[in-house]
Amino acid sequence: MSQSYDFNVAYPTRRPSMIGANAVSASQPLAAQAGMRMLMLGGNAVDAAVATAMALTVVEPSGCGVGSDAFAIVWDGKETHALNASGRSPAAWTAEYFAGKDAVPTYGWDSVSVPGAVSAWVELAKKFGSLPLTTLAQPAIDYARQGFPVSPLISRLWKAAVNKLHDQPGFSECFAPNGVAPEVGEIFRNPALADTLELIAKSEGEAFYRGELAEKMISHSQSCGGAMTLGDLANHKVDWVETLKQPFAGGTVHELPPNGQGIATLIALGILEKLDFGSQPVDSVQTLHLSIEAMKLALADLDQHIADVDHMHFSPEHLLSDDYLQQRASLIDPKRASDVTYGSPKPGGTVYLTTADASGMMVSFIQSNYMGFGSGVVVPGTGISMQNRGCGFVLDPAHANCVAPNKRPLNTIIPAFATDGDGKPLMSFGLMGGPMQAQGHLQLAIRVMLYGQNPQAAIDAPRWRVIEGRQVAIESTLDTNTLAALRAMGHELLVEDPLQGHNFGGAQVIVRHPQGHYLAGSESRKDGQALVM
Repeated sequence: MSQSYDFNVAYPTRRPSMIGANAVSASQPLAAQAGMRMLMLGGNAVDAAVATAMALTVVEPSGCGVGSDAFAIVWDGKETHALNASGRSPAAWTAEYFAGKDAVPTYGWDSVSVPGAVSAWVELAKKFGSLPLTTLAQPAIDYARQGFPVSPLISRLWKAAVNKLHDQPGFSECFAPNGVAPEVGEIFRNPALADTLELIAKSEGEAFYRGELAEKMISHSQSCGGAMTLGDLANHKVDWVETLKQPFAGGTVHELPPNGQGIATLIALGILEKLDFGSQPVDSVQTLHLSIEAMKLALADLDQHIADVDHMHFSPEHLLSDDYLQQRASLIDPKRASDVTYGSPKPGGTVYLTTADASGMMVSFIQSNYMGFGSGVVVPGTGISMQNRGCGFVLDPAHANCVAPNKRPLNTIIPAFATDGDGKPLMSFGLMGGPMQAQGHLQLAIRVMLYGQNPQAAIDAPRWRVIEGRQVAIESTLDTNTLAALRAMGHELLVEDPLQGHNFGGAQVIVRHPQGHYLAGSESRKDGQALVM
């Protein structure tokens, strides 16, 4: 594992890594400023992360909302702490409830599991924060009440959502009050959301799960024929868990255990550790081929086996055992693409952020409504947009991820963290975009940990995305000779413009320098920004 970083490498954007004693990297500049504001007030990295996360529900509603789910990994200066704040299904969600359907609905209240992001903000602030939640919420409240200018990518995603979701209950009233999405640079105000955030902060989340806001959510659910109850909200709880770990390149990559997809990254890294990997340049044909093949095998396991950890048919650690990883690695042909397949995944809508402070605390945090604006449901008069994580369940009764009462669905959002060979913090990182996330984690870990690329270069580098079978989407900025060589090996490539859509995700990375300060990078394809001081 490299402890020095190459600043002579850069990809077309040529945005430099930021360097400082404190850092915030987020998918939207105004949200990053909210986090930095907490650090300037004397807060720590957790304070910055919570403030950034709350602000993102206002300024990037195309990826998250107050009704999101969330996960986090915190390095407290001595060890990692992993938080699963994703919600569970309503108690009424039995197999019989969905009888006659081919799948759990994608939109509407019957796609909504209990939202967990609010509980994540409260839990993180209580356990590790140093500033009151009312202080952490203030930037978000100000953006909602006074308004903010809508940025280009978010405006485009917003317009697409209005076309798709305008008939969902409460959506247009909140997000298209004039019948259309806001234009780039237009000031958008959401006073109802400002009031909601203020109430959440003052009550430390109680209003959301057991009080006034809970009653409004359930009243709306019942009026629309939804199954969620006040009991479902009141029974929600977060879980502090141990990270799953995989040695790689002299360090260790950490992911949360299922119900998230982070284990797929660890499986792929473990497979690569069993191969002659890393001997060729990072953008070489062989490096890309082996990475793609390892990821395909990992995604096949993800699709077949991963669910709420309490409902899996075996322990997740079995998928990371040396014998199993060696067995999977032996299936890879170093010269030909394989036919490993998995079910075609769905698109995502997510925000990732990472923060770090001068004391050594680092936070890797992710929250999401899932498919853009999620279920499309917005609770009237509150600005609360609800996720559609429930559609992550399947209806096959033999599958570990089959829908059931009070169960967490398979969740795409995953924060990541890496430590060095001495167990000290190396990198907090994440990437947004549904099924792209585990694949993006793999690519970032390879570039930073094995090849020593600086974080901004690792973010800007061409990315690929396994689709199914031999189909791989790949960014057009990759060398044309490399593309031709991969095709000759049997890969069916779909070459895509990295600036169009969000199919390759947006990434944020903070790397801890051996001398104690930070190198921060943020997605230059999108609206992301890294701030340091």
